[in-house]
Amino acid sequence: MANLKLTDVEKTYGGTVQVLRDINLDIEQGELVVFVGPSGCGKSTLLRMIAGLEKITGGTLEIDGQMVNDVPPAQRGIAMVFQSYALYPHMTVRDNMSFALKIAKKSPEEINASVERAAKMLQLEPYLDRLPKALSGGQRQRVAIGRSIVRDPKVYLFDEPLSNLDAALRVATRIEIAQLKEKMPNSTMIYVTHDQVEAMTLASRIVVLANKGIAQVGSPLELYETPNSEFVAQFIGSPAMNLLPGEVVETGETTVIKMGGGGTARSKIATRPEDKGLKVNVGVRPEDFIESDGGDYIYEGRVDITEALGEVTLLYFEAQDGDPVIGKLQGIHKDLRGRSVKMTAEPEKVHLFADGTSLLYR
Repeated sequence: MANLKLTDVEKTYGGTVQVLRDINLDIEQGELVVFVGPSGCGKSTLLRMIAGLEKITGGTLEIDGQMVNDVPPAQRGIAMVFQSYALYPHMTVRDNMSFALKIAKKSPEEINASVERAAKMLQLEPYLDRLPKALSGGQRQRVAIGRSIVRDPKVYLFDEPLSNLDAALRVATRIEIAQLKEKMPNSTMIYVTHDQVEAMTLASRIVVLANKGIAQVGSPLELYETPNSEFVAQFIGSPAMNLLPGEVVETGETTVIKMGGGGTARSKIATRPEDKGLKVNVGVRPEDFIESDGGDYIYEGRVDITEALGEVTLLYFEAQDGDPVIGKLQGIHKDLRGRSVKMTAEPEKVHLFADGTSLLYR
């Protein structure tokens, strides 16, 4: 298994259209790193550059200390699982999984041992003699993963492998991938997804891509609890973090912000005396909102829509000049629609941003 190092990597098409720049990232052996970001941010392009399917137009890629910019894909020791299963329809599961090993002229004994090991790991043993058409979508994706495992690569690359599955199969297969990683603790994996739940539950670290580069890298909880920008704050978490305008009126270890709607917010993000009067956006995640007990409040609004989801109720406040403010309260709340409600949050849960950047990181 291997580590990867990307240094000043960039990708340009036709010499003029730049899609990635200044990509600097170290991936250690045994990590499962997830690339996330909005559509068109270059997630899959970066993955394909690592695989050797796209040419790196600037910078270097090293695998185990060896620069591989010009090394052909087949010689990089990488296995890729695509969005589509790409299985041979006329071959059995066993033949699909063993095909690459036969091309590599491995012995029948070695091929059989590798296939049996991968099939046991992925619970595919009962299906080895079936054709792909006799399998469910989740089982076909497991076969595609098994085809990678038998090659014993240095690095596994997953390009949105669950996007073709329905909701129930996505959950089941996601759990299977997590269990697979536990069985292969030294395997290095890079995973591209649009799904935040996949990213938050699978990743040891998440790489958020935006504006042709890396917006932030960190563990799932680091990105969730301490986003370094408004973009990351709103991209990680669903529903997105609320951002409300305010002005710093008291500085120190606890910062006091006068809200645009007349309320007051308190944040444990420390500020300096010269920050008094600073225009900020106050960030509060929907689940961190609580109903004010009549004292300070951060936001007051009329509840336009409620969604009772069982364990929580989502409150959508009537939009004024921007995006609607969203609250998430524990339990079922049937009597709030149409009411004006004051919301606040604990100071530890209140984020502050100026010019799009978290004050925590200035």
